[in-house]
Amino acid sequence: MQLDAQWIVGFVDGEGCFHVGIARHPEMTLGFQVLPEFTVVQHKRDVQVLHALKASFGCGVVRVNNGDRMAYRVRGNEHLLQRIVPFFMAHSLKTSKKIDFLKFRDVLLMMEDRLHLTVDGFERIRAIADQMNRGRSR
Repeated sequence: MQLDAQWIVGFVDGEGCFHVGIARHPEMTLGFQVLPEFTVVQHKRDVQVLHALKASFGCGVVRVNNGDRMAYRVRGNEHLLQRIVPFFMAHSLKTSKKIDFLKFRDVLLMMEDRLHLTVDGFERIRAIADQMNRGRSR
């Protein structure tokens, strides 16, 4: 299945998520790990679309998400920076999801500069993550 770029944009605008998780991890420099993730979830009957996204981006995995839901996920910073971010910079999202994407990109760039390993950088990332997705409406 070949996916058109604008179709991908519309689909991700409706079904995608740019998320920055923060998890306790005692072995990390600051005791926390920053976990950026791009995800698209669908019912298992439409899993072929998730596999087509994976083929289009050339990275990520398709796995069971929860019950009868499947997810396409990209977690590796290298793939996020080299494939996902350039795609959405070239093909702009149309909804408020664009705000989350731009914050997501900012976090990835901060991580590339290793700022997540400093107290100030980590706190900036945490503040950005708190403003994304559902936190944006608070």
